[in-house]
Amino acid sequence: MTIWIPLALLALAALLPLGAAVLRPSAARGRREADVALYRAQLDELDREREAGRLDEPGHRAARIEVQRRLIAAADQAEVVATARSPALLVAILPLLAAAGVGIYLLRGSPGMPSAPYDLRAEAAARDDQILATLRERLSALDPRSDQARQGWILLGNAERGRGNAEAAIAAWTRALDARFEADLAGDIAEMEIARGAPAAATPWLTRALADQPGDPRYRFLVGLVEAESGRPANARTLWQALLTETPPDAPWRGLLERRLNALP
Repeated sequence: MTIWIPLALLALAALLPLGAAVLRPSAARGRREADVALYRAQLDELDREREAGRLDEPGHRAARIEVQRRLIAAADQAEVVATARSPALLVAILPLLAAAGVGIYLLRGSPGMPSAPYDLRAEAAARDDQILATLRERLSALDPRSDQARQGWILLGNAERGRGNAEAAIAAWTRALDARFEADLAGDIAEMEIARGAPAAATPWLTRALADQPGDPRYRFLVGLVEAESGRPANARTLWQALLTETPPDAPWRGLLERRLNALP
């Protein structure tokens, strides 16, 4: 019975990234809706493939299950972000989620079930490629300054980010920002540029974000991160120390800021 204790701890550890994500400033609601819209479009495309005879019933059923899983996950993420109002609430929720996960596994888990075959995953990836290609084609026919085009480029960028294609995600989000600037989206591009080792490319986005929202702690932190990643730790220390001085003691990002400051050479 003691084997379930480490299992529960592992489940809780797996949920810690969710906690970190929730403590970040929430993304615009429209971007979460765009994720959901993408998965709904995938479901519609699967139905059309089956009706056209290009996808058999077992393949259609398996692919729909996978897309529905992604759809539920996207909707659940939006609900968690909307519900989690404070770190205290998050601390209360995470152990309950971990316990619920262990309980469901005990009732319904199937550790011996094999993962989806490679060819099925390849077919799903090909369908994703086709859907995104269709989306790009439709976006090219829209007024690039329209809100419809902007939402489409955000949707495409979210999808490419989910597929691990940072360059394509940044390109799509840049098109969305050409239609209308959104500081939060610019911050996401800056984070992605830093993560892929291009801190200099993040600087113009952060400059625009701070001009739109002066003093925002997220963008100020990222400016310091650009300095640190560019080999200028003294500049990063100055920026982060100033931010720390203005940060309330109970701010959820204070611990991260202090750790990054202490890690500077």
